[in-house]
Parts: sequence; structure tokens; C-alpha cells
Amino acid sequence: MPEVEISEEGNIRSLHLGSETIQSSMDLDEPADLVLSYSRAMMGFLLWNDAPQHILQIGLGGGSFARFIDEYLPDAVSVAVDINPQVIAVARAFFQLPEEGDFFEIVEADGADYVKIFRGSTDAILVDGFDGLQIVDALTTEDFFEDCKRALSPKGVFVTNWWSGDKRYQSFIERLLNVFEGRVLELPAASHGNVAVMAFRQSPTLTQWEALKKRADELEGRFGLEFVDFVSRLKMTNQHTAGHLLV
Repeated sequence: MPEVEISEEGNIRSLHLGSETIQSSMDLDEPADLVLSYSRAMMGFLLWNDAPQHILQIGLGGGSFARFIDEYLPDAVSVAVDINPQVIAVARAFFQLPEEGDFFEIVEADGADYVKIFRGSTDAILVDGFDGLQIVDALTTEDFFEDCKRALSPKGVFVTNWWSGDKRYQSFIERLLNVFEGRVLELPAASHGNVAVMAFRQSPTLTQWEALKKRADELEGRFGLEFVDFVSRLKMTNQHTAGHLLV
């Protein structure tokens, strides 16, 4: 497994996995804030479910999602799975994770295996599994996507962070489209070519642009994220009509 390293620049502490590439960052003054644009984009799923009861994270990293969920979704049960014990140890020691208990749990396991224990019971699956160089292969297979689909509640959403510059990107998308029967959206992050790719267990009911913009306005105040911009990026990237997002 890649070596885990920490860097600091100003008030930003970052986690690295065997390279200079930043995997996760934390603002020491505002630890619940999502510093990296891809992590903010992955919260785009809240447009369709702003009160998830259970969230499964595959890839703990520096705990960005764990801190955000603890602050902004305090009623949600959050489970973070990571295969690397050093990542877990470093996150616990240096990244101000929430207290582990009824609402937050860390599991040392292979996320591709762990997801199989769920059946229609998790509202969001957030996948951010890089090995330091690229996304972990086991988290891009049709079998894994099928397991995630089975794990989701009826209105559940699968969200993964992929890099659009990866030559395998389009094949990943095609697999996901096949498993989720076309119910897939791409939300580009603001920088670095990352894309938050969302797949829905069922077709979302909120697809009208005016309704999405209204929801985005409401969520910006609640969560402090750029949801209005998310809606604009969704429109630029995905199939749509003048009135609706097609998904």
C-alpha cells in the first residue's frame, strides 16, 4: 500500500498517498468545510436527497466527508470504510474526525467487499478510492456497481470521484450506464478535471430546471456549497431539454 504523508500550507493540512497529489485537505480553522472542489461536487447528490439517513463512504482519506456530514447532516448515520490501516490511523490522529459512536463508524475493510452486506438500506454511497496513482480497479467493475445498486435504498444515489483525463473514463461511464439503466449524471468539479459521477437507483423526480434552481438556492444557505453553479454545470454536461434535465 502507498505511504501516507501529510503536508501543510498556511491553514490547509493535506493527505497524500505516495505522491505529491493531494488526496484530501482540511482547513484547520473550519474543519467541516470541503476544501477540494471535487469533494464539494460529490455533495451534488443533496439536490435530490437533502436528508439522507444512512451514508456509506468507501475511502476515508482525510475524513472530509465525515466532518461535513457530522456538521451539516447530524441525523445521518455515516460509515467510512478504508482498506489502508495507515490512512485510518493518520486520519484519526491529524484530521479531527468526529467522535466514533452511534452516528459515525470507521471500518478497516475492502470497500468492494463491505458494500455487499447492505440490501436496499443506504441512501448514499460516496466512493473516493485512489491508490495514489489512479482509481482502484475493484471500484470500477460492473460487479461492484451491481453490489452498490443492491445496497441503495429506493431513492438512493451512488456517487464516485473519477478523473476525466483517465483513458478508461468513458468505459467506466458505459459500465455505470449499463448497470443503472441510464440513470447517470456527470457533475464536473471546478478544477483539476475531476468529475462527480452520480447514478440513481430510481429515476429522480426533480428534473425541471426551475425547480432544480429553486432547490439549489435553498441548499446553498443550508450547506454553504455552490449548488446554483452545480445546476449550471449539470446543464452544460448532461442531456437535457429547455425545461428538464434528462436522467
